[in-house]
Amino acid sequence: MKVLTIKQPFATLIAEGIKEYEFRTWKTKYRGEILIHAGKGINKKAMQKFAHLNLEYPSGYLIAKVVLTDCITIDENARKMLKKKNFLVYSNVIKNTEWNGYGFKLENAQKIDPIYINGKLSFWNYEGEINARKN
Repeated sequence: MKVLTIKQPFATLIAEGIKEYEFRTWKTKYRGEILIHAGKGINKKAMQKFAHLNLEYPSGYLIAKVVLTDCITIDENARKMLKKKNFLVYSNVIKNTEWNGYGFKLENAQKIDPIYINGKLSFWNYEGEINARKN
């Protein structure tokens, strides 16, 4: 299954269903299930911004399965839509009008039993088994 490595706290926000878009400078035509890997990199400023959520932010683990359903161009209209969705989560993209990239629409987030593994750039493949997390 394809995997996307994402810095914390954003990987956990996706796993929790709070963050529906992940941003990249490159677009993808891929649609379907992907795994979310919480990379070892941490955005310290963002961690402070979301500390009030009292979530766990593991690093170096596969933590969720989602469905990538769309890839949108980040333009003025996309920024307006993201502002309406959740200004706190998307504020960096909304405010940085100089940045023109792509937003991967992620739906149906499902946490999985964490699996420790090293991440990679871009999409990469994981061939092992995954299990839905029992809450």
